[in-house]
Amino acid sequence: MAPRPRKRASRPTKPRAGSRRGGGGGDDNPFFDSEPKRRRGSRDEDIESEDSDDDAVGFGGAVDEDGDVGVKEEEDEETAGEKKVRLAKELLKKLSDAAKRKEDDEDEDEDEDEAGGSRVAEILQRRQLEESGRKRRELAERVLPPEPKDGFKFIVKHRQPVTAVALSNDGDQGFSASKDGVIAHWDVETGKSEKYLWPSENVLISHHAKPPLSAKRSKHILALAVSSDGRYLASGGMDRHIHLWDVRSREHIQAFSGHRGPISCLAFGPDSSELFSGSFDRSIMQWNAEDRTYMNCLYGHQNEILTMDAFNKDRLLTVARDRTMHLWKIPEESQLVFRAPAAASLECCSFIDDKEFLSGSDDGSIELWSIMRKKPTFIVRNAHPSLDSDDQELPKENGIHKPEKVSMAQSWVGAVAARKGSDLAASGAGNGLVRLWAIEPDSKGIRPLFKFKLDGFVNSLDIAKSGRFIVAGVGQEPRLGRWGRVRSAQNGVAIHPIRLKEEKDEL
Repeated sequence: MAPRPRKRASRPTKPRAGSRRGGGGGDDNPFFDSEPKRRRGSRDEDIESEDSDDDAVGFGGAVDEDGDVGVKEEEDEETAGEKKVRLAKELLKKLSDAAKRKEDDEDEDEDEDEAGGSRVAEILQRRQLEESGRKRRELAERVLPPEPKDGFKFIVKHRQPVTAVALSNDGDQGFSASKDGVIAHWDVETGKSEKYLWPSENVLISHHAKPPLSAKRSKHILALAVSSDGRYLASGGMDRHIHLWDVRSREHIQAFSGHRGPISCLAFGPDSSELFSGSFDRSIMQWNAEDRTYMNCLYGHQNEILTMDAFNKDRLLTVARDRTMHLWKIPEESQLVFRAPAAASLECCSFIDDKEFLSGSDDGSIELWSIMRKKPTFIVRNAHPSLDSDDQELPKENGIHKPEKVSMAQSWVGAVAARKGSDLAASGAGNGLVRLWAIEPDSKGIRPLFKFKLDGFVNSLDIAKSGRFIVAGVGQEPRLGRWGRVRSAQNGVAIHPIRLKEEKDEL
């Protein structure tokens, strides 16, 4: 039997290179073309289903109908910022359309609502400008004449003349100090007061105070300052130290040393913990109350520094016995020098706003200054005549009035204060009067408003932020000496209300 022929095994055809990646021609095996593409499409679909639309847009990837990955057109993309802009434009358009509809509507009630809304917007805008210092708050024209029952009322009594008073930023609490070292913390509404207790000498040294030069440390205080947040109180005096106190616990927490003379003035920068100190050693030092550190020292005065005021942490105003007033620009490390008029020595100063400030002199004058001029733009001479000669009404602007029965020590201006950012100011002397003044716009002048009787030397003044009351630190003697004395005066803190006409557009 003939053998059956053997079948030759067919050798599988080797696919051409590139067919599995879809790069072959039309005669390629479809198995190798469709599977990778199908797997890639399913993988992209899984990613797209798991991620949010925002993520897909962020990566810029999209899948077309055939499963291919492509780049999404830019016109379909929208970032988070573009979305906010679009929504804001839509909201503005809606508000604009609503305003137009209100204007076209003749209904009386709707007209009143629209007027009320615009008035609220105007008030908010005005307040924002006033708070930022770009617009001066007009308080002087709202001040009403004092009633017969009004007068200075003593809320705190001291054994020695009061040398400094300070109000908290909200005007609810006050602080006062006297020559005998007593620091009082009092409530403006109730008059309830509590005293700060000085720690022992060992505790003061542990708080970085240097040992006293004499057998006993002097507690004589010349200056006070309270921080804008109401946390810290600073005091300074004859012992050449700045003492930092915790207002809440009324405890001594730090002593700053560095000055070689008595501390005559202190000021906290508004909305900051930076503290400035002036001394008889002619230097100004800058401290940080929060960090308890020394920051900087400023030189420029040629004699003892008397008073200072801070408008913000970058602007400082100082007055010294060299008959000059310096405006310090802290970041620029520069200063502007303003010289007193002839035969006058500046004694006190206060900021009105960032462009104008006020000063008082030992010849009884009050000066208005502008940052644009080195000389006063307006002077009120003999601003504090005696009560006996005051029958001739208030002193004339730029006029000369010579009282007969008042000494030079009683007539000179010992304190000036301004409600910052407004046109309301006050001054005090030893002639038995505290005067209110209106600051005219554009440095045009100072206009007298009213006078309040107060016996004794007015050594310190402060006007509440609301403008509704003024506090005065009074004593039988001047703040920096004993060259005058009013025996009938009372040592303490007195408060006087300031009646204001209500604003028509008050919220």
